[in-house]
Amino acid sequence: MYKSKKPYFYGTGRRKSSVARVHLFQNGTGAITINGRDIDEYFGLETLKLLVRQPLAATEQLGKVDIVATVTGGGVTGQAGAIRHGVARALLLVNEEYRPILKAAGLLTRDPRMKERKKYGLKAARRAPQFSKR
Repeated sequence: MYKSKKPYFYGTGRRKSSVARVHLFQNGTGAITINGRDIDEYFGLETLKLLVRQPLAATEQLGKVDIVATVTGGGVTGQAGAIRHGVARALLLVNEEYRPILKAAGLLTRDPRMKERKKYGLKAARRAPQFSKR
């Protein structure tokens, strides 16, 4: 447990090229702040908001904790996945008994899928230039 003005639990989440630093405050109102903005303001799609709240719903902590997250890199889906991973890791520090619940839901596993690198002689990772018949 870390202490600033209020004690909090910390978790780092990663997904694709996104990295999320998640601060979880106990005895909260259920407020989720991402990069200084409210979750409803930050994520437009309802599915992304649901993705972020998934670890809280699994451990029945929805509305009991406040979350302040700083996320960088990637797109909105990758960022939502990174925050989800960070929240799950922070919840483990709150109570170690959450591990089987979070593990069964697959929330503790770091998604290893990354973008494939571009190869020389090609336009992208696998996309070859088109040749016309002459």
